[in-house]
Amino acid sequence: MGFGITRALSGFLLAFFLGPALAASAPTDEASAARALLENAVAYYHDQGDKAFAAFSRQGEFVDQDRYVFVVDTRGVMLASGGPSSALIGRDVSETLGPDLHKAFKDVLKTPEGSGIQEAEYRWQNWSDGKVERKRVFFQRVGERILAVGYYLPRASPGQAKALLARAANDLGKDQRGTLEAINSLQGGFLEDDLYVFVVDLKTHRYLAHGTNLRLLDTDFSKVKDPDGKPVGEPILALMAKQELGEYEYRWKNPVTGKVEDKHAYLRKVGQYLVAVGYYSP
Repeated sequence: MGFGITRALSGFLLAFFLGPALAASAPTDEASAARALLENAVAYYHDQGDKAFAAFSRQGEFVDQDRYVFVVDTRGVMLASGGPSSALIGRDVSETLGPDLHKAFKDVLKTPEGSGIQEAEYRWQNWSDGKVERKRVFFQRVGERILAVGYYLPRASPGQAKALLARAANDLGKDQRGTLEAINSLQGGFLEDDLYVFVVDLKTHRYLAHGTNLRLLDTDFSKVKDPDGKPVGEPILALMAKQELGEYEYRWKNPVTGKVEDKHAYLRKVGQYLVAVGYYSP
């Protein structure tokens, strides 16, 4: 089993372990569509029983854009899926867990059938672009089966942005070269959903690191403008010339959605460097 699939499965099973404790607000249309798809699937399963698995596992009424139905049994075996996990149908997905999570997964599968629809959050590979993203899932136990539908959450929270900035600033203060290399590697742990770090030398105004666009390296940050031509770099530099911490709002392309959206950046000085992380608002 490939690392990506194993990691995604671990996240999926962890979601059942954590359950509603991870529930958070999400775009109403996405949540409503996912929940409605699950309700339809549960009704269809009540009518068809296990014969419903064939319908769940093909392109049709139980696949809605990147939302799809998947089913596991109380032993942890994948029984049906309309998405990329269809390759795992018939396999015991619980085997990817360590002993502690394996036990927790077994315990949560003992949840009474009458518990109704529940929610959780996990990470999964988006089959449209191959990126591993956060996903919210609605799930319900029906007999010995658990039916579920998830949807992607492309926008990280302000709290996540602040936490990533704090970690990047701390690491940069300890190991400048290693941290810049990690940010620029795109695989160094500083890229989370639509969050990324960028670093600018306040003396030269040049980019030293950027979490999604290496073509910006060594370019002049002071000349950066938003897609509408409004200056971004110059006002940020002017702001940070007067203070150690700051915030700035502008318009920028979201690397996950591919759309230009409102962005709120958190800014911090580390020596002669500006470190920044921003989150996107719909």
